[in-house]
Amino acid sequence: MKEFKINKKNYIKYFFLLLVFIFLVSFRIGRYPVPIKLLFRVIGSRFLPVSRNWDSTIETVIFQIRMPRIIASVFVGASLSLAGAVYQGVFKNPLVSPDILGVSSGAGFGAALGILLSFNKIGIQLSAFSFGILSVLLVYYFSSKIKESPILSLLIVGVLIGSAFTSLTSLIKYMADSNNKLPTISFWLMGGLSDLVMRDLEKIWIPIIFGILPLYLLRWRINILSLDEDEAKTLGLDTRKLRLVIIVSSTLITAFAVSISGLVGWVGLLIPHLARQIVGPDYEVLLPTSMLLGASYLLAIDNISRAITSVEIPLGIMTSLIGVPIFLLILLNKRPG
Repeated sequence: MKEFKINKKNYIKYFFLLLVFIFLVSFRIGRYPVPIKLLFRVIGSRFLPVSRNWDSTIETVIFQIRMPRIIASVFVGASLSLAGAVYQGVFKNPLVSPDILGVSSGAGFGAALGILLSFNKIGIQLSAFSFGILSVLLVYYFSSKIKESPILSLLIVGVLIGSAFTSLTSLIKYMADSNNKLPTISFWLMGGLSDLVMRDLEKIWIPIIFGILPLYLLRWRINILSLDEDEAKTLGLDTRKLRLVIIVSSTLITAFAVSISGLVGWVGLLIPHLARQIVGPDYEVLLPTSMLLGASYLLAIDNISRAITSVEIPLGIMTSLIGVPIFLLILLNKRPG
């Protein structure tokens, strides 16, 4: 038994090394490839006395173009995968994804509204984040009024609220200027990280501390929450409070991820399934594995989206085109039991 656990935990190290490898390779992909050795020298020059015998364009490419995009890909992929893995355990449903409570639909409406009202970039992000949070608050409020199963109520109300916000987004697209704002709304809804700058990443520590950290520290309790409601309560677990903490934390990181990347689908559904096939259902190992795999996956997809053609393909389209066949292969090769 001891050897089995050690082997499972070793996967975390392997996937961390995979993420580091893709992280470094990402700087070599694009119109201005940056060699790994030069990358270390340029980054090191910010902290150590290193002779600067390279063109200033290299620093611009690294710090203003590649670095923000790569870091954002890692964060968004890890956040969506973490939220998806947690939700699948809490709701005891393998088809649950981070947007099950309407956070993505709410964020999409918030962004579309911000674009319609001519908000600046930060205003659009704040609007998307706020409406993503609002959507989940509405779901939690209305589901609490239903006397049926709390889990089933959350799922049903989540679908209803998400559908309502999707309809409102369609209404905004119908009202938007077809020559200017409608294309901007459509492009945002397709997802992408091309216009990020370093200033956009300064706010990342907020969801990391208030969202990711609680989920990571409570990962062993999610194993108990995956049991039947009565069985979990007999173990002394306050399922209602724990579920609330998990929903709040997952909503925070999902809303923030969507606000900076747009609608990026399939990551939070596909990656937890893949991680569960590799390391099993124990959330002690499943959560860090999902985060590392999700970060590596989205970073790799983003590299493909900006390098496969001369015109960048929206990230949300690529995650669907690649995610669907991978998910189908997982289902076809899933081990029984």
